[in-house]
Amino acid sequence: EEVERETAYPDGKVEKVLKSGCHLIFFPNGTWKKVGSDGKTITITFFNGDVKQIMPDQTVIYYYADAKITHTTYSDGLEVLQFSNGQIEKHYPDGKMEITFPDQTIKNLFTDGQEESIFPDGTIVRVQRDGSKTIEFNNGQRELHTSQFKRREYPDGSVKTVYMNGQQETKYVSGRVRVKDKDGNIIIDTKL
Repeated sequence: EEVERETAYPDGKVEKVLKSGCHLIFFPNGTWKKVGSDGKTITITFFNGDVKQIMPDQTVIYYYADAKITHTTYSDGLEVLQFSNGQIEKHYPDGKMEITFPDQTIKNLFTDGQEESIFPDGTIVRVQRDGSKTIEFNNGQRELHTSQFKRREYPDGSVKTVYMNGQQETKYVSGRVRVKDKDGNIIIDTKL
C-alpha cells in the first residue's frame, strides 16, 4: 500500500502511516506492529515468529511459532488452544476443560474432579472423584469399577460381578445365581 507519511524515532522505531489509515510500526529487534484503519484490529509479529492478533471484539489470538500452538482468548473468558497434531483444548471460565484428541476422543474435566471421556466408537467412560468408574459401551453393556468390585451389566438384564478377592457372581434374568471362587470353582448355582 502507499505510504502517506513515515516517522523515524531516536530509539530506532519507524512508524509508517498508510493511505488506507493503517499504521505500521517497526521495532529495531525485528518485531513489527500493524494497527488496522479501524484502530481496533492489531497484529504484532514478533522477531521469533510469534504472532499476536487483537480483534475488534477484544478476542486475542496468539500463535506460538516454535511450538506451533494457537491460543485464542475470547472476551467471555473462554480459552482455546489448538496444537499442530490436531488436539484442541477448551478452558472455560468456570474451570471446566474439554480436550478433543486427534482421534476425536473427547475428554471433559469438570471442576468437581469428575472426568468423562467419549470415544469415537460411542463408548463413554465416567470417573468419579472417589476413583470409581462407569463405562457405557455402544453395544448396550455397562461396567462399574469400584475399589471393591467390577460389575458388568448386559442388555438382557444379566449382571456379572467380580470381587477383589477373585470371587465371581453372575445373576441371570431368570433368577438363576451362580457364584464361583477365585479359581473358577462353582460354589453356588441356583438353576431354576
